[in-house]
Amino acid sequence: MEVNPQKQRTGLNRVWHAFGYSLSGLSAAWHEKAFRQEAVASFFMLPLAFYLGKSWTEIALLICSVVLVMVVELLNTGIESAIDRIGPEWHELAKRAKDIGSAAVLLSLLLCIGIWAAAIWINVLSV
Repeated sequence: MEVNPQKQRTGLNRVWHAFGYSLSGLSAAWHEKAFRQEAVASFFMLPLAFYLGKSWTEIALLICSVVLVMVVELLNTGIESAIDRIGPEWHELAKRAKDIGSAAVLLSLLLCIGIWAAAIWINVLSV
């Protein structure tokens, strides 16, 4: 059995190649509609966090909630891709894995919405 060449790399060479793989992953995720929608929303929300947040902790919380949604979406896409690689036929465990990944995305979205709603309520509407 051949060893993955990435496992044989060390130091900055390994970091450089890992960075390239990460960029490839982002490029692949861009072809997923849900990730694209979240990325476009984050394009507007991340700068808005600096306006809406009144302290560095509020700004960090707003930014982290948006980034968390994107991270969970990437993981969900990875799970779905791995399941689809196995085969197109329906299987209860494949459905469960995809549903659980989808539920994780939903929870991260609800958390993000809650954090942003609270920040808007406290910093904009209660002025």
